[in-house]
Amino acid sequence: MPLEKEKFMLYAKKYPNKLFVQKQNNHRGIKIKSSHELDFNSSGTFIQEYIDNPLLIDGYKFDIGVYTIITSINPLRVYMYNGDILFRFCPEKYEPFDANNIDKYVIGDDYLPTWKVPSLKKYYVDQGASMKVSVESHLKTLGKDATKIWDQLEDAIRVVCLEKESKIKNLMSNYESKTNFFEMARFDFVVDDNLKVYIMEVNMSPNLSSAHYPQNRLLYEQVLFNLFAIVGLTHFERKQDSIKMAVSMKNIVAYPKSCDEMNCQITCQSENCKLCYPCMDNETKIHLTNAYREHIDRHDCKRVFPPTFNTKLIENSEDLNGLSPKTRLMYKWFKGKCMSDPEWC
Repeated sequence: MPLEKEKFMLYAKKYPNKLFVQKQNNHRGIKIKSSHELDFNSSGTFIQEYIDNPLLIDGYKFDIGVYTIITSINPLRVYMYNGDILFRFCPEKYEPFDANNIDKYVIGDDYLPTWKVPSLKKYYVDQGASMKVSVESHLKTLGKDATKIWDQLEDAIRVVCLEKESKIKNLMSNYESKTNFFEMARFDFVVDDNLKVYIMEVNMSPNLSSAHYPQNRLLYEQVLFNLFAIVGLTHFERKQDSIKMAVSMKNIVAYPKSCDEMNCQITCQSENCKLCYPCMDNETKIHLTNAYREHIDRHDCKRVFPPTFNTKLIENSEDLNGLSPKTRLMYKWFKGKCMSDPEWC
């Protein structure tokens, strides 16, 4: 607000019974309101539809936090920490619902942690399972398939990063080096009782302090361990010869047979030839070397984009043409590595 006021009013008119929350950038003062109660002139705020049928566990509403690492913008590479997911529960049960009691639907600093939710404690505490596995195990006892949630989380992260790719890429033009870059964020979601996922917000530089809940220390340490590994902060080699021991040209070649058939050693006019040894420039070699190292060092991280090749993909050329040339090449490179080794899929 207020730039998209007209767009919002059209939506509110179409759905007159919808309720909304209005947020400031500091995430304070959140309260459910009707469209007539919202402040459309307050700058720096945004309005979201309130999901009034949230999925509850033991009567408590919760949100889901997914730690996400962007290791490169152009070409785009995105990973999510897959070792666990942060679950935070409202301190009071959702029913009977009272819009004036924000502890029923807003998750603040004093949220109810997983180990205090009765149906999850037996998995998280007694069996030593992760938050993700604890929730998955509980939902399975209710006949619900939690994989529907995990798939939607991944899709949402991918869509947001692709939509913002061009804007961030333009900002990168201000910097001489295009490879010394990474960003970690936490994507926050809410789930309704039909297992449909809604994105709430993306938090840059998310809080990783366990001062409030010491039990979260291991989760945060593992997030940081995986972050440092995948962005190369734990690499030991410094000299060119030792770097080649880790990644050489033979490791990043992806389409030797196709490259030979396209005669890329004679002409490099085809975009696909840019992935072939005779046509590969030094910048592409650097990007592919970094991508190869990330794949090796990903530990408990899962690649979100380019997508894994056992999910619903961007397969046709029209969709790929919406990406930057470098991102298209990166996508094709991962696909080529997958074709030669399923471990890369």
